[in-house]
This record gives sequence, C-alpha cells and structure tokens, in this order.
Amino acid sequence: MYRTHNCGALRASDINTEVTLSGWVSKHRDKGFMIWVDLRDRYGITQLIFDAERTDKAVFEAAKNLGREFVIQVKGQVIERASKNPNIPTGDIEILVHTLTVLNESAVPPFTIEDDTDGGEDIRMKYRYLDIRRNPVKNNLLFRHKVAQEVRNYLSAQDFCEVETPYLISSTPEGARDFVVPSRMNAGQFYALPQSPQTFKQLLMVGGMDRYFQIVKCFRDEDLRADRQPEFTQIDCEMTFVDQEDIMDTFEGMTRHLLKSIHGIEVEKFPRMTFEEAMRKYGNDKPDIRFGMEFGELNAVAQHKDFGVFNSAELVVGIAVPGAASYTRKEIDALIDWVKRPQVGASGMVYCKCEADGTFKSSVDKFYDQEDLKKWAEVTGANAGDLILVLSGPANKTRAQLSALRMELGNRMGLRKSDEFAPLWVIDFPLFEYDEEAGRYFAMHHPFTSPKVEDIPLLDTDPGKVRANAYDMVLNGNEIGGGSIRIHDKATQELMFKHLGFSKEEAEKQFGFLMNAFQYGAPPHGGLAFGLDRLVAILGGQETIRDFIAFPKNNSGRDVMIDAPATITPEQLEELHITVVQPQ
Repeated sequence: MYRTHNCGALRASDINTEVTLSGWVSKHRDKGFMIWVDLRDRYGITQLIFDAERTDKAVFEAAKNLGREFVIQVKGQVIERASKNPNIPTGDIEILVHTLTVLNESAVPPFTIEDDTDGGEDIRMKYRYLDIRRNPVKNNLLFRHKVAQEVRNYLSAQDFCEVETPYLISSTPEGARDFVVPSRMNAGQFYALPQSPQTFKQLLMVGGMDRYFQIVKCFRDEDLRADRQPEFTQIDCEMTFVDQEDIMDTFEGMTRHLLKSIHGIEVEKFPRMTFEEAMRKYGNDKPDIRFGMEFGELNAVAQHKDFGVFNSAELVVGIAVPGAASYTRKEIDALIDWVKRPQVGASGMVYCKCEADGTFKSSVDKFYDQEDLKKWAEVTGANAGDLILVLSGPANKTRAQLSALRMELGNRMGLRKSDEFAPLWVIDFPLFEYDEEAGRYFAMHHPFTSPKVEDIPLLDTDPGKVRANAYDMVLNGNEIGGGSIRIHDKATQELMFKHLGFSKEEAEKQFGFLMNAFQYGAPPHGGLAFGLDRLVAILGGQETIRDFIAFPKNNSGRDVMIDAPATITPEQLEELHITVVQPQ
C-alpha cells in the first residue's frame, strides 16, 4: 500500500495516528536540526517534519537530499503543528516521519510548480504535465469534470441517451475546412474528421432514438484566433417531435441547473432577443447584457449639417459611456488610436462630453450646436457626466467596430464581472448569409436548418430575408450553444440545396445517405450543441479556454509538448499512396 491517506485528508482529529503518504516534494526547508517538507498530491498539501532528535539518523540524512518534485513515500505519526497554517485544510497537523522511501527522483523542473509560477506560457505548454500539477490548472480540469458530470446527470434524467458517433467520416462542404485522414486500404481516398456529428444525430432521430446527447470531440481546420482550438468539445444534443420552444425550454433548464448546482445561483427565465435587435442594439449576435451602452443610431440627427464624414456614411452610431466625461484628451486620443488599429479598422472617432452643467463639448463643435448635441444625448441615452463616442461608415463594419469598442470599455471599466451571469437567447437568425467574394449565399448555420414556414415564399424572391428556425444561447457575451429545427422532408432539403448552389448530382454525392433516410419516415426533429470548453471557462469565471483543456494546442495549432504535427516516414507515405509536395 503506497498510502493510507491522501495529502489533503488529515485533520486534528487524526493526531497520534500512524499514516502512510505518497506524493511530490513541493517545498524543502532545511534548518540544520530540523527539515520541513511540503508533500503534494492532487488532493492537497501535508507538511512533513524530520527532527534530528526524534528521527532516525539515516532517514534524516536522506531527507537532506530531497529535491523539488521528487516522488516519495513516508510513514509517520500525525502530530499537532506548532505553527499552524490557516490557509490550508491540513494546517493544524504535520507528520513526524520515521520512514522515507524515494520512489523516483526528479530533474530540476523548468519552472516553479506553484500557483504564482515563474514559467511563461510557452514553457508551461511544453511541459504541460508539470503545469497540471499546479493548482490553477488542476482545479480547472476538476471543474470541467464537475460540469460534464452535471450535464450528464441532467440530460440522463430527461431521458436523453448518450450515443457515440464515428470520427472517420466523409468530407462535406460548407463551414470550415475539414481535417482529412488518408485511407491505406482505399488508395487515393480520404476520411474527414467531423466538424460536428450533425448528420449522424439526424440519422439517430430517423432511427427513433428520440433524445440523444454526446460529449464529443469536433475538428475544424481553420485559421486560429487567440482563444480557438483546432479540436474542441461539444455537448451535442438532438430531440424528435419537438418545436423550437421545447428545445429552448429543455436547454435553458440545463443551463439553470448548472448555474444552481455549481454556483448556487437562481436565474429566472432567460430573456430573448431577435438577431436584428441584437445587431441594432449591440452590433453583434452575442451581446453581453451585464452592462448597458446600447447603440444609438444617429443618422437622423447627425446628417443634416456640413460634416461630410457623417453625411456620406451609411450608418452613424454612438454609445454613451457612463461617467466618462471626465476623460482627458489623452485618454480619448488613446481610445481613438485603439479603434484605428487594424484589428478594429475604424478610420476615426467623434466624441461628445456631456458636462455636469448640461452643456456639451464635442470634437465636431464647429458643425453641431448645443441643440444638435442634446439630440445625440437623447438618442444614445447619455446623461450629465457621460461621454458619447460615435463611429460612422458602412453599416455592418461600423456596428462591428463599435461593438468591439463597447466590449473593450466594458473590460476597462470593470463592468464584465466574472461572478455575474447574464444568459439570453438570440433567435430569428437569417437562414443565409451572402459572401461577396464567392458571389453566392451560404447557410448561416448549416444546410439542414429549416426556414420559418412563413418565409419559404421568399426563398425565390429575396433569400436574404428568410429567417431560420435557429437559436443561440449567449452567456456573458459569448455564444455557448446554438441549434435549430432541422429540415426533415426530402422536398424542403432539396430546395435548400438548390438555393445554396448545389446541383442535384453534388447534393446526392455529398448528402445522398441523408436524403435517402428522409424517405423512410423521418420525424420532425431539432437540437442544440453547446461548446463545452467555453461553457466551462465562463462558468469558471474566465474566458480563456486553454487552461480548461488538459493538453491544448498553441495559436499555430501545434502541440509543442509532443511536437505535433510532424512529418512521417517515406515508408508510411508510400503505404498511404501519398507524395508530399514541398511548398515553394
């Protein structure tokens, strides 16, 4: 037996007990006549004491040679700690060691295995197995486990059945690029890794499984942003004989269950917002409603003077920043520089201070009088002491730019509090989005999303106005889940493929198996998929998903710990009938 207790278990009630512990040496303090060692495992830290007067001489000498991260086993007696540590659960006791066994020595670690480590992100990613020993990462992984277990408990209680679907599938168009896997037994042919189990969960509904879920890995070969991984985890769900309300009620219930079971927070019914309203008020389809600064569209009150920048703009829009009229010119110039960065892309910004005495001071005073600026304040909801910030230009780009500014100000002003949770539903998404470069429409969600019945006539006349039976769950400015009612009849699915530019032959080649299944009594069905990585991070009070993933990849999609991706041998390439062409 390597241990009778773990390193977080012993308390004052265990004093005088003989125990065996095993773990890693976290700290080693040698005072000459006395040696203290902090022994760590997943469960906590227990202090060990080696006393020159009470400890066997050979054991005491061996203790002198212990290094950081040595794996050891000790046997000894639980005694009362002379200098108690109220910051750890085992702080009332220590172990007077009489037997020491070094189970494995350790090289000096490349960074300190402590909460506040001296290791940078790159080095910690390379030695991730050491990083996991640190409390912040370890606790994040334990937290992820807790969330996943609560999800399974809730869905199982709602009669959902967990079913595994394949990882080696066929490549399909739309969405991101697929990761492809060559087939040795089928020369020149490739599998693809699933971007989601979308078609398989629909086939499970055709198969009568009624309520399916899966916590599943998904893969997308896309250019990575700061907080995106090439492989990610979904809570994938599907239900039959349901409408949009049934699905939203079910998964709102699951999210409320998570908030209650994990944080003890009771949340009333989630508010709802249409896609159009979200874009108009917040400039994006996943608004953070923990704070205000709603957009005010200023075209009607700003385009009647001689300020050409506004007069030529498709949209003039502003926000009122509470209490920011006190910002200095230097602080405002810094905000202007921020929106002009390439990542945001604004060409400039106009401001207006709402002074405490009811007057206004603007960077465009020469074009607008006090009555004009008062109307700006009315439209944006600005009060005395607030600062109005205005952007202008093409409507969609300008909304996106002001949305980025609003979120940045929310962060700077401490308005996005990690212990506050503000969920909502965004509904009535467009069915299609137009790609100027490709010159055609693409499905905003995926090709199996059903249109609103009342909008089907618009498919032929004005496809951009067709609304989808689609819904996203948003939490604290992040989309944590999205889904739709699916098309379940062959005729509507063929119509959808037609408007997405598929020929009958292309549709048959890519999705013939699904279309064939629809001929055999496909029930009405719909579903939703949550992004587990992001859901866990937000519930954990963060927005960075990397530290909630055991072995993440960096921003280039590399696993620097195992050095992947990597080349393979010529023999492997020959077996797979592949020739590698070196980039020019």
